[in-house]
Amino acid sequence: MIDRRRLMLSVAGAGVVAALPAHAQSNATDARLDALLDRWFDEDIERSPTRATNLGLDRGDKAYLSSRLDDYSLEGEMADRARALTRAATMRDISAEGLSEAGRLSRDIAAFRAETDEMGAGLPQGGGRSPYVVTQLSGAYFSVPDFMDNQHRVEDAAGADAFLARLSQFGPALDDETERVKVSAARGIVPPDFILDLTIGQLETLAATPSGDMAMIGSLERKSAAAGLSGYGARGAVLVDAEVKPALGRQIEALKALRGGAVHDAGVWRLPQGEAIYALGLRANTTTTLSADEIHRLGLEQVAQITAEIDAILKAQGMTQGTVGQRVQALNDDPAQLWPDDDAGKAALIESLNRQVAALDPLLPRLFGRLPRSRVEVRRVPPSIQDGAPGGYYQGPPLDGSRPGAYYINLRSTRNWPKFALPTLTYHEASPGHHLQVALQRESGGLPAWRRATGFSAFNEGWALYAESVAADDLDVYAGDPLGRVGFLMSYLFRAVRLVVDTGLHHHRWSREQAVDYMASSGAKPGDAAGSEINRYCVWPGQACAYKVGHTVIARLRQEAESQPGFDLRAFHDRVLEGGSTPLAVLEARMRRPA
Repeated sequence: MIDRRRLMLSVAGAGVVAALPAHAQSNATDARLDALLDRWFDEDIERSPTRATNLGLDRGDKAYLSSRLDDYSLEGEMADRARALTRAATMRDISAEGLSEAGRLSRDIAAFRAETDEMGAGLPQGGGRSPYVVTQLSGAYFSVPDFMDNQHRVEDAAGADAFLARLSQFGPALDDETERVKVSAARGIVPPDFILDLTIGQLETLAATPSGDMAMIGSLERKSAAAGLSGYGARGAVLVDAEVKPALGRQIEALKALRGGAVHDAGVWRLPQGEAIYALGLRANTTTTLSADEIHRLGLEQVAQITAEIDAILKAQGMTQGTVGQRVQALNDDPAQLWPDDDAGKAALIESLNRQVAALDPLLPRLFGRLPRSRVEVRRVPPSIQDGAPGGYYQGPPLDGSRPGAYYINLRSTRNWPKFALPTLTYHEASPGHHLQVALQRESGGLPAWRRATGFSAFNEGWALYAESVAADDLDVYAGDPLGRVGFLMSYLFRAVRLVVDTGLHHHRWSREQAVDYMASSGAKPGDAAGSEINRYCVWPGQACAYKVGHTVIARLRQEAESQPGFDLRAFHDRVLEGGSTPLAVLEARMRRPA
């Protein structure tokens, strides 16, 4: 999956970095629209300094952003709501008349984002696309340490000082969020009891970690020493002890105060305006108008279809006893498929992923006319957040290519990653999946910077899931490896099951236990991993539906293209990717126009 924190920036433009390639202005009407979107992006970068760093835009006349964190305050939340309403009204007044084809595409993308942001602004939730401010997957405690460790640059004294400046804002950011947690609770928005327990546990783990042992402090010490500086790690540790840990304690107490009144019901249907919250989740994440019932039925159909295909392969391998889920679980438990669950085993697992990336890269020119310049690194999810973090996710390179893309894998337990199932994860997160798509988009001189920086879950996750089939079927990576193909199909089964359980939780009012049991019995994930997945869907309603809905649309577009004379797969792939990440309806309209 794409790191969702980095996908949610509002519509943006190119005005912030003069060094980036200028995009062509087709006519005066296009120019006015581009100027508006440039200005909005400038505003968005100002209000999200961490996003500026992620994109490599905190340099030059924007260097002051490198010493700031985002605004986590209630005032900031209210300003975001007001901004969303204003922008939506502005977009409704912008006609497509007089715009070039490129201008209409930009308008459609911006209008969709404005529409969904406006939907969110009218709801009581305090956590953006999530109804909750702080969870096992979100909040400053979760994002800031990882950001400081992996994205903040320390190349000289200015970078080290900026690190300390940001660290000094971490405690106040936590307190601002704690205030919003209380305000959100007063609106009736409280996470389920099991989510509170998991979140409190992760907060307590971070608070109990000696400051000098925190990854972000180690990163500061290591990077500053490499720049010939001394003493910065110790100064950072003092800030953590004096300001961050007390704020963590206050947030822990605030969440514990909610625990007594929390309920076990998992879905957002129980929240004020819960139906509207879920409608937003589906609209924003699938970028379609599919209803929860339609998505649920699609999931059930695809679960049956994929299960039958897996069944046939397993029977051909002599595995005939038990349900498909039971037979897959036997594979999951096979010692020959498991890495040792210790540091050495985890290091060997990551090295195997690096080998997979290196082995596939030379094959890509067969199917892609354009490939990214940026490389991708495989990294372990920080242990301090691994209990609540997703199984795998991707962070893209900055617009200037100064940092590689990163594919993170959660090694809470190596039992969650049997060897037969690992290759398809790599093809999803690295190439030809997320890294190929996102890095190409960010390197594209033909797109305005706001288009290079934006992302939609259905497109990004749909592409990454489609990319797994490119590796499996077009590059034939599982030739002579039937269990590897089972691993690929299990990935598809997992995403189809997600359609069922997400809509089950939030629309059909399933319990957490019902959803976990459905996922585990299908074989899509073993019990422990299934529990972590269901916890994720409880706090990110609708996001789990993006993958298979997006894949279904892209696969259908390929089928349509293949039916035309002179079909060229490389040209098809390049055309899908050349416009960057868009809502699915925008992609469909663009691909169905004559090339």
